Amino acid sequence: MRLDKLTVKTQEAVQDAVELARKRNNQALEPEHLTLALLQQEDGVVRPMLQKVGANVDHVAKKLEGEIEKFPQVTGAAQPYASGSFNDVLQKSFDEADKLKDEYVSGDHWLLAVLDHGKTPAARVLKDAGCDRKSMLAALKDVRGTQKVDSPEAEGKYQALAKYTRDLTQEARSGKLDPVIGRNDEIRRVLQVLSRRT
Repeated sequence: MRLDKLTVKTQEAVQDAVELARKRNNQALEPEHLTLALLQQEDGVVRPMLQKVGANVDHVAKKLEGEIEKFPQVTGAAQPYASGSFNDVLQKSFDEADKLKDEYVSGDHWLLAVLDHGKTPAARVLKDAGCDRKSMLAALKDVRGTQKVDSPEAEGKYQALAKYTRDLTQEARSGKLDPVIGRNDEIRRVLQVLSRRT
């Protein structure tokens, strides 16, 4: 298990998880810490995957925070150590990367490993939110497409279309765009004004 085979986003999430455990005075780094850290990444892959499955991301984050609050607290503890369940899930995430023929481990591998492990509070929270392996693999295909995790920065390449464009159809459905249908007179008038100026 080589930690240099984690993507940059996953390495950042591990650092955030260690910091979260330290702030909460948790002696051990648990899967819930890293799952929450991955959820809190705005441009990571975990949040869009959960949204594709239909899970309420904020609700999942609150549930994970509640689980973290239950962990034993030790004041004056040094660097949190990785718990046995954390190491198990991390090893499973490397196995998931191998199954998907990816060179690096990313947040999506971690989520699949948490669900596969099944014995952690994080797995229970995800399952309660409606996540299962089949739906997560389908969401992964939607988010990632056919791209492989073949570089440490691979997660930044996902959903480029969503990052740099607007879905006008979705905005129209949600009422964020002004309606154009039935405004023939206004459209004609705009065309007359524009055609006079050119």
